[in-house]
Order: sequence, then C-alpha cells, then structure tokens
Amino acid sequence: MKKLYPNAQAALDGLLHDGMTLCAGGFGLCGIPERLIDAIEASGVRDLTIASNNAGIDGQGLGKLLRSRQVRKMISSYVGENKEFERQYLSGELEVEFCPQGTLAERCRAGGAGIPGFYTRTGVGTLIAEGKEVKQFDGEDYILERGIRADVAIIKGWKADEAGNLIFRKTARNFNQPMATAANICVAEVEEVVPVGSLDADAIHLPGIYVKRMIVGAPYDKQIEFRTVRERA
Repeated sequence: MKKLYPNAQAALDGLLHDGMTLCAGGFGLCGIPERLIDAIEASGVRDLTIASNNAGIDGQGLGKLLRSRQVRKMISSYVGENKEFERQYLSGELEVEFCPQGTLAERCRAGGAGIPGFYTRTGVGTLIAEGKEVKQFDGEDYILERGIRADVAIIKGWKADEAGNLIFRKTARNFNQPMATAANICVAEVEEVVPVGSLDADAIHLPGIYVKRMIVGAPYDKQIEFRTVRERA
C-alpha cells in the first residue's frame, strides 16, 4: 500500500465531513500537524469535535480552526493561551469538555486499545466527577472515564520510512502516539521519509500499521508560545 501523498489536501481527500471527531497530536505548539490543520481549515468542514491536549494559540495550530468557527466541541486539558477559545467558550459558542492531562492521554490510549472505559482517582470530588459513575476499590473512590475514539487522527512525526514506521522527536512524542491509535484512520505529517530498512527497528515509536496516510510537511518555522527576552545592558 502506498502511504505517501503529495500534500495535505490529497492525504485528507475523502476523509473529512461535517460533524466528525478528530484526534490531534502535539503539546502546546510542539509537534502539531501544521500542514494538516491548514488543509482542514481550507476544506471548510464544520461542526468538528476535536480531542487535543491544547487548543493552539490565537492564529496558530488549532487556533486557526477556532478562528474560522469550524469547531463545535473541544476535549482538552490546557487551553489557557487562546483568547478566541476563551471568548467562544464564555459566550456559549463552543462546547468544552475539560479533562485532566494524564486522563486525556489514557482515554486516547484506551480507545486505541479497544478499552471502552477505565476507573481513575483523578478528579474525584471535583467538577470533573460530575455525572460520572463512582466505584470503590480498596476503600477509595474512583470515577469512570470513557475511552476516546475518533474518525481521523492527525499527528506529526520527525522521521518515517515509506511503510509508515515513525519516530517522534523529544517533546513532540507527547500525545501524538496515543492519538494515532485512537482513530479509524491516522494521517501523519513528518519532516523526512527514508527507505524501508533505514530506521532501527528498536527505535520505532509508532508502527506503520497505525499510519494509513502520510505527507512530508517540512520545512517548518519554530513557533514560540511565550517569547521572553532579556533586556540588553
């Protein structure tokens, strides 16, 4: 099966539809599938539910899809850097399901492993627990969290071979790996594609069986959420 596509639009062709659920990898602005996000924005698809640790910042990452009003619901952990997200949420335009960071990662991992739900102590006695089943184990309360399944996962990797075996680089490994397994179809953008056999089998983070489509997105510009500089003497 040929997995490498010429561009993001081609890789997403036939996969997008209104009302779909997406899993998006990345941590802050690190390791986000920039080219795929741009292609989703250009497609005009609407009423999206997106599971992602962050919601980007204004005009960057998933913030582009919020700006274009293509997102109906966000399932996220940390969203504090996006003023447009805040405005839409407070005005009732955007539905938000807040989820503790580790729980979100586990919900996606569970979805990828075929586990419909699991119990965790995280969030017990807080707003996170409202409306959720509570069960005791060894005298402690645990709440039931549902695994996440999506129609499509969009992720970013560092290097892949032509079979889709993929390596993430440093912080970019956060959330990309579990998101990739939690969807019916995973589309990956990477910085470099090498021939099969070029990668050390023991270094593979995501086996190619999970990656159905792939593009080369390089080159990238390094985006920084908070730019802090020291005043010159």
